[in-house]
Amino acid sequence: MKEEMKDSSCAEESINEECTNNCEENIESDNVENNSEEESKVINEEDYYKVKYTKEAENSKKLSKEVEALRDKLMRLDKEYENHRNRSAKEKEEIYDNAVVDTLKEIVPAIDNLERAVSAVGDESSLRTGVEMTLKSLLDSLAKLGVEEISTEEGFDPNVHQAIMHIQDDSFGENEVVEVFQKGYKKESKVLRYSMVKVAN
Repeated sequence: MKEEMKDSSCAEESINEECTNNCEENIESDNVENNSEEESKVINEEDYYKVKYTKEAENSKKLSKEVEALRDKLMRLDKEYENHRNRSAKEKEEIYDNAVVDTLKEIVPAIDNLERAVSAVGDESSLRTGVEMTLKSLLDSLAKLGVEEISTEEGFDPNVHQAIMHIQDDSFGENEVVEVFQKGYKKESKVLRYSMVKVAN
């Protein structure tokens, strides 16, 4: 009887020990599985951030290149504009100089005629004739340059005339130019000098 109880006790201890071992193995197995899942999760997160940072670095590099290209383009445009501005200023200066030269070329012959008139020896009528010819030459030169005398035949026009005197006289029409004190000149529609006139009524 004692032996049976002893065998039973041993069997029970053996069963308990086996159960304990199995439980420990299961727990260890679960722990291993959990650890491998956590390690796998950590590795996945590392891969995710590596990929993310790699993409961000590539995007940043791409953006830097685009910014550099735009900066280079802007600098070239600025340089081109500066060159264009300098070129335009030089061209304007050359146009002005050429216009002055063309004008002077037309006026110089009149100066020659005036010098001849001053140095000429003769009576008053021949001197007058020489001055009249010089005046005609000068007016012809101005006409070639597109300069013409401002007319007063159509009456007073404030756009081209400057009234320095005004009179009331029934023998003249309204706004009629009675006298021209100083002739005015214009080139096409641009007034070079206003005519100084006396206006009636």
